[in-house]
Amino acid sequence: MFLVSWAELARSRPVSMVPSFRRSSLNPRRPGCIDPSLDDMYVLIPSLPPPEENNEPTDHLVSRIYYINAEQLNELQSLASSDGDKRTKLESFSAFLWKMLATYTADEDRNKISKMGIVVDGRARLGEGDQDKATAMGCHFGNVLSIPYGSQTIGELSEKPLCWAAKQVHEFLKPATTKEHFLGLIDWVEAHRPEPAMTRVYNVVKDDGPALVVSSGLRFPVSKVDFGWGCPAFGSYHFPWGGVCGYVMPMPSRVREGDWVVYMLLLEGQLEQIEKEAANVFRPFTFDYVDL
Repeated sequence: MFLVSWAELARSRPVSMVPSFRRSSLNPRRPGCIDPSLDDMYVLIPSLPPPEENNEPTDHLVSRIYYINAEQLNELQSLASSDGDKRTKLESFSAFLWKMLATYTADEDRNKISKMGIVVDGRARLGEGDQDKATAMGCHFGNVLSIPYGSQTIGELSEKPLCWAAKQVHEFLKPATTKEHFLGLIDWVEAHRPEPAMTRVYNVVKDDGPALVVSSGLRFPVSKVDFGWGCPAFGSYHFPWGGVCGYVMPMPSRVREGDWVVYMLLLEGQLEQIEKEAANVFRPFTFDYVDL
């Protein structure tokens, strides 16, 4: 929304979506109602133990961008849905990536726990059943997000089929796609103010397996970000957070409908494994893909 509005102002055009700064849209309920599952999803930062000394990782997060063809995404979705339950492309892609990261560490302790989180946008959910609030949330300036996550052993993830992994993704994701979940999350934040909190998937300790968060920029309107010199041929993200939890953000290709441009912040060894074992899916991004 910000970039689109900025582009419209740069071209002296009316702003198509005026941002809303109404904090009342995110007011907690009185009394609050908090599902206990939120305590498993989020943790207060002051409650975390101090970092272990002499525990510097031997591998470090690096950023790379890949291109994925629509045909490969359709194939992943087909495999992920082979048990009869149709999965979304994002669920299928996330499950495939989760398995790839588990395979990278499969030679280590197969009982280690690997975590995956997926970012869920709460704007549309909070506006359900209330047209005025739906309009306000559609223009809300700022993030309204939740990051549910799942945990599985490295052994199971590496051995079981993609449809099994996709089912695990679907099951941890589904409860966080409701209006009640986000209302409860607002109440949870209010109950713990002013303590800062974070999603538990990000908290990776010494004996944990690989962890990553998948977000989605697939609805980002790349074609509308025109500052006067034409629509961009390429759009991506750069999200260099610390720690060792990976971050992945797919976006739509500007050139070919159905293709994805995927920003990945993962450990260098994990990326090398992905490029080796899934080169047919993850193709390093080059200018050939922007059709200039």
